[in-house]
Amino acid sequence: MKLNGALVAGCTLLFGLATATVTATAAAANPAPAPTSSPTASPAPTATATATPTPTGTESPAQLLAAPNFQLPFPCGQTWNGNNSASSAHKAYEIDFNRGSTAGADLGDAVVAAAAGTVGISAHQGSANGFGNLVTINHGGGYITYYAHLNARTVSAGQTVAQGQKIGTVGKTSRPGNNISPHLHFEVRKGTGYPSNIQRAVFDGKAFAYPIANVTSKNKCSGGAPANPHTPEKVCGSGYQVVDSQALGTEGRVYLLYNGATGYNCVTTLKTTSLGAQTATAAFLEAQGSARKTDSGNFTYYAGPVTAKAPGKCVKWGGKAGSATYTSPFEHCGS
Repeated sequence: MKLNGALVAGCTLLFGLATATVTATAAAANPAPAPTSSPTASPAPTATATATPTPTGTESPAQLLAAPNFQLPFPCGQTWNGNNSASSAHKAYEIDFNRGSTAGADLGDAVVAAAAGTVGISAHQGSANGFGNLVTINHGGGYITYYAHLNARTVSAGQTVAQGQKIGTVGKTSRPGNNISPHLHFEVRKGTGYPSNIQRAVFDGKAFAYPIANVTSKNKCSGGAPANPHTPEKVCGSGYQVVDSQALGTEGRVYLLYNGATGYNCVTTLKTTSLGAQTATAAFLEAQGSARKTDSGNFTYYAGPVTAKAPGKCVKWGGKAGSATYTSPFEHCGS
């Protein structure tokens, strides 16, 4: 039986700057975020950049609340430190989010949609800019949110997502040679004209207290279940990266991962409903020419990890969550 580890309450800033705190309404997460410096660039900025706006906090409530009802881009009850001033690449109201007592404490933590919408970009930006793995979500009315430096992306371009739905995990991807510590770079944009189209962030109807603040996610705390606290990377272990995934109805998602250093694949199924309750969950992996390996039972959060060494071989993988199942063909040959 797989059980969720207890979250550590509290969050203390490590920055020597003024802070503001949003009162938590659910259990806070790991303490003490580490400062980050994340040189990032705008993907496909407009040809003519307008003057950089200064975060003055003078916007009217009507201006601030005209956007969708954004919530913090993390599962319910987690406390994160947002820093607008840590990176010299910030031009306006960008925010770098961290939690934990070390720089890498939040690597692989879940990132969720701040509001419902349609995924515009889900891709690694390569050498184009410093965003690395980037997901953008179009919320209508000209509003688009950016989620950059992700370790993994779990949604595809054109996909419709709900508020609070997992879209990826915290990472440190960027352009080649740009070494950064793990964090989530978050932006709200409206219209064109970078960087003046970057909007002052508002979470749960309250403006973020620039430049630095602790904020606690209320995402889906009322009437909804919290997100699964586990990630496929943490289940499979260090060095594994997601190469494919498949939704199991609304009850879960099965993930295929690969570790390039060892040549091993890993499969895990993460539940999205009935979290904490023991329900039928399974994960399996079959390297071509070898016997299938399966982890199946009544689990609280996930099935697996199931691993097999398959360098240069095709693999068949899949899983089950509740009544939904998936079985792939032999694919991903050599990775």
